[in-house]
Amino acid sequence: MKYCALASGSNGNCYYIANAEDAILIDVGINTKHVELRMAKLGIVPSSIKAIFITHEHTDHIRGLAVFCKRYQIPVYITAGSYRGSRLHLPEALLRIIRPDEEVEIGSMTVYGVPKYHDAQEPCSFWVSNGEINIGVLTDIGRICDNVKHVIRQADVLLLEANYDEELLDSGSYPFFLKNRIRNGWGHLSNHIALETVLAYRTRRLRHLILGHLSGQNNKVELVRQTFVPYCSKIKLSIATRYQETELFDSQILLPQSTPETVVQQVAYQAAFVFPE
Repeated sequence: MKYCALASGSNGNCYYIANAEDAILIDVGINTKHVELRMAKLGIVPSSIKAIFITHEHTDHIRGLAVFCKRYQIPVYITAGSYRGSRLHLPEALLRIIRPDEEVEIGSMTVYGVPKYHDAQEPCSFWVSNGEINIGVLTDIGRICDNVKHVIRQADVLLLEANYDEELLDSGSYPFFLKNRIRNGWGHLSNHIALETVLAYRTRRLRHLILGHLSGQNNKVELVRQTFVPYCSKIKLSIATRYQETELFDSQILLPQSTPETVVQQVAYQAAFVFPE
């Protein structure tokens, strides 16, 4: 499988995952021009995208959605709450309303919805599998629920948000209500909570950790790097930024040959889903 962050940050998010001829985007939070430019740098053809999955309705996840999906006639998978909250009016032929825990087949890949805590109407994250490799994309996580733990335990590749540094947030210029919204259990993960979560729930499957969705004012790439590097000596560590796309990664370069237990683990995972209360 191939994957990258086309954009990752509080100003816009867009993630690409592909297996052979099948490719999807998770979120389109930057404008279509920048999506196209960043794809071109990586040799990705926009018309190759088979589906777009939307995590929730906040602007940094849907800014470029309407134009991009209409231009390339790509179906959009989104929960009813997220679609209602987005106030978008997508063509009926391209709209696919899903449950937050739905399982969707896109060619050779299966995309699993992951219900989560976030201050949106019906949010979900996603993890994607080709039956051997599991890629989890977990951003906008208010707190660590069982669903998030399950994804981390299954992940060969994990993109996890490290949104803010506690000291920068405390000393920054954000008003109190906004600081509280970020860290009240319905907002985002700090660097240290993200690290504690990875250390608590990762398994030997994990070979590549990508930190993303960094705040522009309340975090710095170097702070994230300093926090995680001491604990990632046996895996690849990357940081996705708001300024440019990552490289196009190939799981076959990173990962050992998968084992027959993969499918059994996936079935157990799906059965373990619960909705956050």
